Amino acid sequence: GPPTATQVVKKDDGFQTTAPTAILIDAESGSVLFEKNADQLVPPSSLSKLMTTEVVLNEIKQGRLKPTDEFIVSENAWRKGGAPSHTSSMFVPIHSKVSVVDLLHGVVIQSGNDACIVLAEGIAGSEEKFAEMMTARARELGLTKSTFGNSNGLPDPKQLMTARELAKLARQIIRTYPDHYPMYGETEFTWNKIRQLNRNPLLTMNIGADGLKTGFTKEGGYGLVGSAVQNGMRLIVVVNGTKTDKERAEEGKKLLEWGFHNFQPETLFAEGQTIADAKLYGGEQGSVPLMADRVVSLMVSRVAPNKIIARVVYSGPVPAPVQQGQQIGTLKVWRGDALVLEVPLQAAESVGTGNLSQRALDAATELMIGLFRAGIQRL
Repeated sequence: GPPTATQVVKKDDGFQTTAPTAILIDAESGSVLFEKNADQLVPPSSLSKLMTTEVVLNEIKQGRLKPTDEFIVSENAWRKGGAPSHTSSMFVPIHSKVSVVDLLHGVVIQSGNDACIVLAEGIAGSEEKFAEMMTARARELGLTKSTFGNSNGLPDPKQLMTARELAKLARQIIRTYPDHYPMYGETEFTWNKIRQLNRNPLLTMNIGADGLKTGFTKEGGYGLVGSAVQNGMRLIVVVNGTKTDKERAEEGKKLLEWGFHNFQPETLFAEGQTIADAKLYGGEQGSVPLMADRVVSLMVSRVAPNKIIARVVYSGPVPAPVQQGQQIGTLKVWRGDALVLEVPLQAAESVGTGNLSQRALDAATELMIGLFRAGIQRL
């Protein structure tokens, strides 16, 4: 029949996606442009190989592992993830020796489950121990929800991630390992005369995409973590749970293009600018200025009016002494109703302790305040 009045009136300026879970963030600031069920824990399938590679890259960065180190392919790795498994494989022969750098390429470009298990066993002694390392490393990186039961994303009840944490993980890889990041954009990898193509559909779409990973399991559906750069602006997209690989590719591309078209960065606070003053007690002064350790920028809409509200949240008053650079609180920024940015704040200067009577007097007020919020309104 004809559309009802409510259908006609219901106009949505925002983006819609068919993907069950999705998020789009700006790589520079981490600010969120779009999210849908972004905190829902879902099977990440091969997208969890990003966590596998982050653990390996961190081991290299800490000097505990060299890219040239070689690991032996166990029967377990060969059987569970290699040719006999009929899953995505690098096809490393049983009992052969393979270098860490080749294994990393096998994980990223071919999504080799065998390569993941060889790395896991080589680094931690067993898959189980490596999965524990993955979960521990996730917590270190501020990913509070994700859990891991294996190194490759094959179905496992413990293997769960959220779209938001996948995007944060991608941002961590891009920012922390610039020397290694290019492998996520390589379109093919030949090892032992076996040439395999990267399954990431964004890489060939002429949209500036250079990473990162696709995934599929029956339980998890089709997923994609992608990143692209246009006009010096890098965005990171995650879609997961789509019904086909075509849908995953289209939704990822549409989200990226929508983001590039509709948003631009705006500086909220310059580097070194005082953002707020936190109340102190027992100090030689009554407050300490807070700043971020870098420019605070936010992605704002080019098309819709932006109602931007920022608040500084900290437990206060803060006991003196305070060291310059000490983390005191968090700047939280909302665009409309959505919390889109959280930035840790540090003390901009050191403040010593004041006289005792002052300290005792102030200490009593601490119990009453608990949480203090400064509102910074920008319309």
